[in-house]
Amino acid sequence: MRIAIEDAHVLLTRVMAKLGYEAGDIPAIVDHLIDSELRGLSYGGFARAVSITERIGRTGLSARPITVTHETPVSARIDGADHIGYIVGQRATDMAIEKASAMGLSAVGANDTWYTGMLSYFAEQAAAHDLVTMIASNASPWVAPHGAAEGRFGTNPMCFGFPSTGHPIVWDIGTSNIMHAEVLLARRQGVPLPEGRAFGPDGRPTTDADAALAGAFTSWGGHKGSGLGLVVQMLGVLAGSDGMTPDLAGFGMVIVAIRPDIFGDTDGFKQRIADYAGAVRTAKPADPAKPVRMPFDRSWAVREAARASGAFEADEAIVERLRAFVG
Repeated sequence: MRIAIEDAHVLLTRVMAKLGYEAGDIPAIVDHLIDSELRGLSYGGFARAVSITERIGRTGLSARPITVTHETPVSARIDGADHIGYIVGQRATDMAIEKASAMGLSAVGANDTWYTGMLSYFAEQAAAHDLVTMIASNASPWVAPHGAAEGRFGTNPMCFGFPSTGHPIVWDIGTSNIMHAEVLLARRQGVPLPEGRAFGPDGRPTTDADAALAGAFTSWGGHKGSGLGLVVQMLGVLAGSDGMTPDLAGFGMVIVAIRPDIFGDTDGFKQRIADYAGAVRTAKPADPAKPVRMPFDRSWAVREAARASGAFEADEAIVERLRAFVG
């Protein structure tokens, strides 16, 4: 089905209000979910909203406040108090931007959170303030290390963002072959997973979403991607999480922000990034029908097209489920 962006905002705002989120925190969740949909990442949009209702339905909304437990002029550590990562990650990003803008660089860690969402959402905000960012977030042990068939680290996204004279360059990847949200969406839709993405609880390869959720996902990129996933897990430990976090709880996130002018001229840096991006895009393509892109080019183009049309395609059954939830 096709839904207007404005209507999507209204629906998701009503969902989050019914769950009990404070009005001041709701935009951090809703805007993040909508951005996922506009970029064509539907598993992180309305489908993720359904997952949020299920998680809050099981645990209730945390009554503890998010607090800063340690702070210096260039760093901070945030206790997420079991609040969703869309809110906790936004606070970490805001602090990282403020500190780096003032001091030249910053490092902010957050722990005891869940569902940090698209790290590129945060990196893009920092790039708008002319900051380079490095961000990582660990998660529950859903992913098997290379050579294993049992989970030991999360889907563990890592992200790098660079300001440019054009749109920012943002590279944001998960270190597993499939994201947790994709598996949940496949289960809701009753469709099989692609081959090679998961093991069942018996350690055998599976395409069944339920078996995958009871087993483990495969890591991306063989032993190299598995190593990155393990590193992200340990960066979350640096932020204060356990190495083996609980299911959908206790995540850790780290964001490092750098002001380019601590090394030289910010405008000159942004121009060099833009020039380099242009050189990459004009590289001779291996397939003439597929021009070379820089990271974030696809997301940017898809989102701009959706904004221009004022609407996007969504899964009707999931939208109706959210409508039924708010009544």
